Amino acid sequence: MPPSKTPLDRLYGLIANEEDVRVCKDIPDSACREVPRNFFLILAANVLTKLGDLLISPKTVLAWLMSSVGAPALVAWLVPIRESGSMVPQMVIAAWVRRKPVRKWFWTLGSLGQSLSVAAMAASVWFLNGYSAGYGLIVALILFSLSRGFCSVSMKDVQGKCIPKTRRGRLSGLASTLGGTATVALTALLFWDRGDPSMAFYSLLLLLAAALWLIAGALFAGVEEYPGETGGGGNAIHDAISSLSLLKSDKPFRHFVITRALLLCSALAAPYFVVLAQQQTESGWALGVFLLASSMASSLSASFWGWAADTSSRKVMIRGALMASMVCLSVAGISLVMGESMGGLWFYPSAFFVLSIAHAGVRLGRKTYLVDMAGGNKRTDYTAVSNTVIGVLLLATGALTALISTFSNIAVILVLGLMGLAGAISAMGLSEVTGDDNP
Repeated sequence: MPPSKTPLDRLYGLIANEEDVRVCKDIPDSACREVPRNFFLILAANVLTKLGDLLISPKTVLAWLMSSVGAPALVAWLVPIRESGSMVPQMVIAAWVRRKPVRKWFWTLGSLGQSLSVAAMAASVWFLNGYSAGYGLIVALILFSLSRGFCSVSMKDVQGKCIPKTRRGRLSGLASTLGGTATVALTALLFWDRGDPSMAFYSLLLLLAAALWLIAGALFAGVEEYPGETGGGGNAIHDAISSLSLLKSDKPFRHFVITRALLLCSALAAPYFVVLAQQQTESGWALGVFLLASSMASSLSASFWGWAADTSSRKVMIRGALMASMVCLSVAGISLVMGESMGGLWFYPSAFFVLSIAHAGVRLGRKTYLVDMAGGNKRTDYTAVSNTVIGVLLLATGALTALISTFSNIAVILVLGLMGLAGAISAMGLSEVTGDDNP
């Protein structure tokens, strides 16, 4: 007589669309019985960190904070440090992670590091002023990004060991949907009176975010991860440099990295939509509208993208890239013909909403594709090498778009739209790695 199902098993069965036979593709049989519990622990940790990301968004909250403390010149460094700081050192981090058979502790350590870093941000804006506070924020953000690198490398590996193939996309999608729903509510509360929050409010906001990462790390520590493959005991930096050879020797992986680089368009274009809207109005509520649009886009679309990625993550990347490209090219074309101030106050927020849906698809599709295209230590190496390369390219592309923006913001959006179109074409040439026909 089979054991009775727990409420957790039944809930997982509904989400995973499983009844009597549990799907355990690409994970050991010993890990199969722990899938429901691990699924919800990883889900809860992801939701908490996604909510924390909103509370310390470099595009909104930290940018406002930097201006509020009197260090506006440092605003330009926030997004590059936040994104590239967690990507560039990942090959060295991965060489260390690869030697450990159980890797969940790296994610827990990274989450703790992010919590402490955000608490340091709160201390900087509360106890310091001017550029002293600004540099304090920058240093804390660097530490935050480095800690995030540990989470990025280890998450895909732990998820690949604990969550079966064809169930990973819906995990990421559900986490984005729940996190997006929570941020919609939080955004409405933050901008209800449309006023300018005080420094005490910002400090408490940062401390709340720090607590979210602390709780997430504690939850992730409860994941039941079975020991996996380990690499050799060579020097971490030497191993990191050696792993770059994957770009030369592994043609499918090289193709994926090129595609992912072109798909940066969906992330890089978003700030320019905000800039164009800000040129039309100085109303404080506009920022809340963009935050609400981003949150709602994630909440409404992520689960759809996640389920679709379990069928074909390649097609999700293609559809997301085409959508992002069409939005950028449409906005650029209409603005060039009719002027940047056309369409009223809701034109750019509406376009931003569609772009955010596209970005959710691009991001979730390429994450699922990367996890599914490799197993064992390859998954860790693929994650680290691709993130390191993308981190460097992100800085280079950011510098290029910053140069173009000195002439025209519309030109930047046009270039990024063409870049997204090239990314969709490149993704069409990728092999399928998801679905029932794959081992």
